[in-house]
Amino acid sequence: MPYNGHTHRISRSFPLSVLSPQSSVLPPHPDMKEKCGVFGIVGPADAVERCYYGIYALQHRGQESAGIAASDGTTINAHTGLGLVSDVFKKDILRELSGGATGGGGASTFAIGHVRYSTAGSNRKCNAQPILEEYIGGQVAVAHNGNLVNAAKIKADYQKFGHIFYSTSDTEVVLHMLAKPTHQDKPDPLAHVLNHLQGAFSFLFLFPDRLEACRDPWGFRPLVIGQTRDGFYCVASETCALTSIQATYIREVEPGEIITIDRTGTKLSSRFFSEPAPHTSHCAFEHVYFASPSSNLFGDVVMEVRQRMGRQLAIESPVDADIVIPIPDSGRSAALGYSKQSGIPFEEGIVPNRYVGRSFIQPSQHMRDLAVQMKLIVIPEVVKGKRVIVVEDSIVRGTTTRGKMLALRRAGAKEIHMRVSCPPIRHPCFFGIDFPTPTELIANGRTVDQIRDFIEVDSLAYLSLDGMLKSMGKDPSNYCTACWSGHYPIPVDTQLTKFGLERHQTKMFE
Repeated sequence: MPYNGHTHRISRSFPLSVLSPQSSVLPPHPDMKEKCGVFGIVGPADAVERCYYGIYALQHRGQESAGIAASDGTTINAHTGLGLVSDVFKKDILRELSGGATGGGGASTFAIGHVRYSTAGSNRKCNAQPILEEYIGGQVAVAHNGNLVNAAKIKADYQKFGHIFYSTSDTEVVLHMLAKPTHQDKPDPLAHVLNHLQGAFSFLFLFPDRLEACRDPWGFRPLVIGQTRDGFYCVASETCALTSIQATYIREVEPGEIITIDRTGTKLSSRFFSEPAPHTSHCAFEHVYFASPSSNLFGDVVMEVRQRMGRQLAIESPVDADIVIPIPDSGRSAALGYSKQSGIPFEEGIVPNRYVGRSFIQPSQHMRDLAVQMKLIVIPEVVKGKRVIVVEDSIVRGTTTRGKMLALRRAGAKEIHMRVSCPPIRHPCFFGIDFPTPTELIANGRTVDQIRDFIEVDSLAYLSLDGMLKSMGKDPSNYCTACWSGHYPIPVDTQLTKFGLERHQTKMFE
């Protein structure tokens, strides 16, 4: 069955719990957007079902769109859509992808999946992944986590030679490069293409007979290998996705490495398309906010790192208070660490309402702000008359933080002392986080006192850069801290924007 941009050809019936409403998904951070999450597995007859579980577990990494591409060893079919995993995939769609619907071919035993928040290109159906295309080498589907800083130049060069681009995502340029005849003539076309890319990338490439996973030479974004209890290899952005299918963590995909899982799913081979960078540039913000607290990331358990950040924050910025409360949910571990170090009791003074509609798809900023306020409910009985330490993972624009602090005031908090478990964010990210332009970052060009006055708290303190890095398991030189320090590990065009690949195409698609 030819690919038509929607669904094609999926194994057994699913328990209702698999397809239940995604009420457990927490609201995205109001001032920043998740990157993406990828998952892939080869071998089992229920590969599509396991892939569904894998991307479900990665939902915190992207809530704009989701997709799965699957192969029966001969033909790749795919389904993508806007919304949460549970919105995009219903039982009939999964059954069709697995090979259970009418039509030729056998069961799909290869699958890759993707959850997306756009960091290059807007939220449109054409930008949902995995992207599936056919070229002279056959079919290929690709799922990407990261940002290619030279994508705009590559796209412009290819357009000069008549290439027509379907999406406005930076990922599509990789497929055009792979299809180029002179690249196909190389001994290892994929390695040749990857060597031309600059920026952050963790890729999954699904060919009809194999899965290839690769990671940029700097190791910006995480990518791990696991093995299921029945012996099949899988790859994922985070270890929490491995846990969701009861797979065992094996190791990380190394920076500059391509790993290949053969058609049986039980054999894994490795090659390097590039020498690793002199030192890695792991995204420190993964530990601060993005990753699941249950994941083991860059060799550290995220929850433990965040607690260490909270402890260090208490050492650096103590204050007399009655209780410590977190901003749910990524601030919870740091708040617990602050409480343990300071001896000040930990309380849940703000709770998330998990049944409010998804704020990220609201049509206006005003409505998104209202949705965020509804999701974080202050408990007056906990904070009234108290000196409160509020622990937050980060402050980006500051507008929604200010709203939360005003809500605490209305609830009767006597004093509010904001403590932030990372340094002030002063610079945009070009490696896979949708940070605003510098002028939109509240810490850009402002002092801590000015930020304190804006968000209307009695005191404000950030964790120092050295203190944050001290809380992580590797040498400080192994982390990218560009959004705090302004020191980018590779040269970037600081005029790059999220919509830089769209030019004048925007209105045409909307």
